Amino acid sequence: MSAGLRSGQVAEAAGVNIQTLRYYERRGLLAEPERSNGGHRLYGEEAVTALRVIKAAQRLGFTLEEVAELLEAGRHRHGRPVAGLQERAQAKIAEVDAKIADLTTIRAALAAAVEAGCDDLTVCAGSSRCPIPFTDLAEENRHAGPCC
Repeated sequence: MSAGLRSGQVAEAAGVNIQTLRYYERRGLLAEPERSNGGHRLYGEEAVTALRVIKAAQRLGFTLEEVAELLEAGRHRHGRPVAGLQERAQAKIAEVDAKIADLTTIRAALAAAVEAGCDDLTVCAGSSRCPIPFTDLAEENRHAGPCC
């Protein structure tokens, strides 16, 4: 094969570093490339697309293991839709919704702490007026002073 992209070209086009490219290759996320007569890896344009797909899936919250499973399912679908992507996307949506709910709760507690003027975490945690949910610690060490 005389034509093809070398590792650096593929990595640059996909926005990753060469170590990432080789790591994905070792993990089986990318097909092993052909080699030049001099032993250099030579990739086709599809490697750039594959890398972009992998990075996009990671930005959507999929782990590399999940990406590998999705890619493997896609390789064996033979023209049929991959149910795995639908199921995994729905599961990922549920995970994101749970994280949003957790972050909303955290934000509300922090905003309440700011509004209450909490300035010392230890003092606030021991106060019954502390808006941050330290109930277990606060029950053990309750005192009647001001919140913060």
